[in-house]
Amino acid sequence: MSRYTPAEIQRALGEGLLSFPVTHFGKDLSFDEDGYRKHLGHLASFPAAGLFAAGGTGEFFSLTPDEVGRVVRVAADEAAGAVPIIAPAGQGTAQAVAFARDAEAAGADAVLLFPPYLTEAGQDGLVAHVRAVCEATALGVIVYHRSNAEYSVGTIERLAAECPNLVGFKDGVGDIEFMTRLYATLGERLLYIGGLPTAETFALPYLQLGVTTYSSAIFNFVPEFALAFYDAVRAGDRPEVYRRLREFVLPYLDIRNAGKGYAVSIVKAGMTAVGRPAGPVRPPLTDLAEHELAALSALIEQSAS
Repeated sequence: MSRYTPAEIQRALGEGLLSFPVTHFGKDLSFDEDGYRKHLGHLASFPAAGLFAAGGTGEFFSLTPDEVGRVVRVAADEAAGAVPIIAPAGQGTAQAVAFARDAEAAGADAVLLFPPYLTEAGQDGLVAHVRAVCEATALGVIVYHRSNAEYSVGTIERLAAECPNLVGFKDGVGDIEFMTRLYATLGERLLYIGGLPTAETFALPYLQLGVTTYSSAIFNFVPEFALAFYDAVRAGDRPEVYRRLREFVLPYLDIRNAGKGYAVSIVKAGMTAVGRPAGPVRPPLTDLAEHELAALSALIEQSAS
């Protein structure tokens, strides 16, 4: 059972930086539970506000439903109340409902609802999808606005009125006008989370739109840097934010943009670079080439000096 009511988890997640731990795999691509536990213990020693188990960076899309349940249970057990654990739900509505129910049984503290698999849906269909998941669990639910689940402001307003445990809106689209309209309409009814790839890039301007936190993938391998960056954003320290963007984040993006799917692959490469390897990514993703890993390693070493 979660330690948090929906209102409590909304407040807790908004109090600091969020992150998606990678999911550890062995050479045969099986789940490496021991490695994952050690990584979660390491991350929990830093003041993150929440960890998304088996999320996008955790390769949710490549895990079987049984594996998702196992990863979430390991995360909830290893965190042991030290940091909130947000579990994934996704694919079709029936499977998303099953994921949400299992997340609650596993001891997760909230659910992140990913877009439905493959098919496109109108706003009424998305309302039915989200409502079904919210009704299936007492946990707080965060919707992920991206790809084939782009919600209108009216749809989110309707869901916020109908679903008391809808607590958050994670943006992966990047439409400034939309985010302005959404916050102007709903204000603090929801927690707003930055969810664009390498969210640090957008963190400062998004703060002005009511997006007080974001999910940091680089927290996996440079947690001190990620936390310092977040602190600079929240303090409105523009010179420090842009210094860190120039010296690390933007060169990091250059490496990330070299290959499709590298938004995840580069995080596992970063783990290798700092001596905390998490194994390979699963197909259809591919690992960074050796020269790209070398460039990332050099960038990390330079940023630490």
